[in-house]
Amino acid sequence: MRVRITFSKQGPLRFIGHLDLHRLWERAMRRANLPISYSQGFHPQPKISLAAALPLGFSSRGEVLDVRLNEELTVTDISARLQESLPPDIKIVDVQSVDERLPALQTQVLSAAYDVRLTEAVDGSELTRRVEAVMNSESLIRERRGKSYDLRPLIEMLSVITEASGNVWLKMTLASREGATGRPEEVLSALNIEADTTRVERTRLIFRE
Repeated sequence: MRVRITFSKQGPLRFIGHLDLHRLWERAMRRANLPISYSQGFHPQPKISLAAALPLGFSSRGEVLDVRLNEELTVTDISARLQESLPPDIKIVDVQSVDERLPALQTQVLSAAYDVRLTEAVDGSELTRRVEAVMNSESLIRERRGKSYDLRPLIEMLSVITEASGNVWLKMTLASREGATGRPEEVLSALNIEADTTRVERTRLIFRE
């Protein structure tokens, strides 16, 4: 049985990394007495795969993982057992049984959507001007690990949200494919916004149909 779990990650758990999150899920599934499938060989590994690594410090409302189980269970039972075994900052959003023959989860991610809250006051019209300049650019050459790359094609959507209260924040959708991953902090840098003056939340992952 292949199960797809959508979950949120909030609070202090924003600061645990990808490998630690993987271990957290393995422990939770053991506590929940779920019949996890393991790989063969000298060092069997649980068949748990997270769709995409979440940068340290980011919260999320829409992380996704697949796990393979040795027995058929109802998704209601799986969800109830797991939520009791997970820490409070991890909440299950959805549990589905999916086709065993589907491609590996990580290969199906196309994009990721983010909300970026600004912790310092900003002029909405000035921010809108900067966003328009970025979106109208033919290219945005950045550097990562000593190599130059063009950030612009990785920005699929970028917009300023102005609330009735006057609060201003950003929404963005960035490519999240192998070899083509847009990073919110790079977009913020292009907008002349310091990353440490923001709170970034991944709202969902977008998959191939």
